[in-house]
Amino acid sequence: MAALKRDISAWCRDLGFSQAGISDVDLTTAESRLRDWLSDRFHGSMRYMERHGRKRSRPEELVPGTLRVVSVRMDYLTGSQDAAKRLLDHESRAYVSRYALGRDYHKVLRGRLRALARRIRERVGAFGYRVFVDSAPVLEKPLAEKAGLGWIGKHTNLINRDEGSWFFLGELYTDLPLPVDEPEESHCGSCVACIEVCPTRAIVAPYVLDARRCISYLTIESKDPIPVEFRKAMGNRIYGCDDCQLFCPWNKFARLSSEPDFAPRHGLDDAQLTELFAWDERTFLEKTEGSAIRRIGYEQWLRNLAVALGNAETTPELVAALEARQHGTSNLVAEHVDWALTQHAG
Repeated sequence: MAALKRDISAWCRDLGFSQAGISDVDLTTAESRLRDWLSDRFHGSMRYMERHGRKRSRPEELVPGTLRVVSVRMDYLTGSQDAAKRLLDHESRAYVSRYALGRDYHKVLRGRLRALARRIRERVGAFGYRVFVDSAPVLEKPLAEKAGLGWIGKHTNLINRDEGSWFFLGELYTDLPLPVDEPEESHCGSCVACIEVCPTRAIVAPYVLDARRCISYLTIESKDPIPVEFRKAMGNRIYGCDDCQLFCPWNKFARLSSEPDFAPRHGLDDAQLTELFAWDERTFLEKTEGSAIRRIGYEQWLRNLAVALGNAETTPELVAALEARQHGTSNLVAEHVDWALTQHAG
């Protein structure tokens, strides 16, 4: 098993992963924290966080026979963090979370993890396993922390001391009794940069995120009208939010990804708000094919853009773009368009 573990680490590097680690399946502490978080209703409308009972925190119940979890991470940042910072709250351009600029990460990591499983099978024969990439009741960050890939920071993202936090996570549940790695310890210290920079004050305490206030939740997970109290704070963030990562001191060590699949598509790393707002549904579907953005759908896309346009610099072109969407659209979009026009009324 020790030799196989070394091979798995080497194969993961060959497959483009930045790091791999192995943990057992004891998530007692994480289960308690999840229970408290759910009790506080911080998950908002994400009802799926309540489903599946204890399977989320007990891998051996989700996949019977699971003894170990191979956690992997893959870097995804392809551009300058300084350039991303300059784009925040830009007067006319959109900000899309850096993870969503390229190909859907679910597809990329899932394919590589399946390739890893095939290599293991070639070495040891048939074995029990299942691949996960943010697609099932899995506590991926506590598992990755136990596997030594990093520690969960005060913003609740995983941080690696050598490479920051710009990476995706994936898991291979397995019945192989592989040797486990040492968990990582927290190195956030007294730093509160992420808490202070959050536009909507979603990090309500160190290591505690109220998703109902988080721009990523508001623009991606929530299907409802965006609460008025958060619309100005959203700025030009139309899909997700990276502020807590952009201003985390540990990301001075972040490495750029050379993975072609994560390179920005269709100029979404520097697009004009009015240009994106002009897309019809067919164009939206074409431009977001193979992208994580497509999951929010066209209506939410317009909703988010309307808020960003309400926060943008007033120009005749911008006002005309909003007015063109006042009629013949859904009630959800119309409400946000009316709000945006009100911001430019004077």
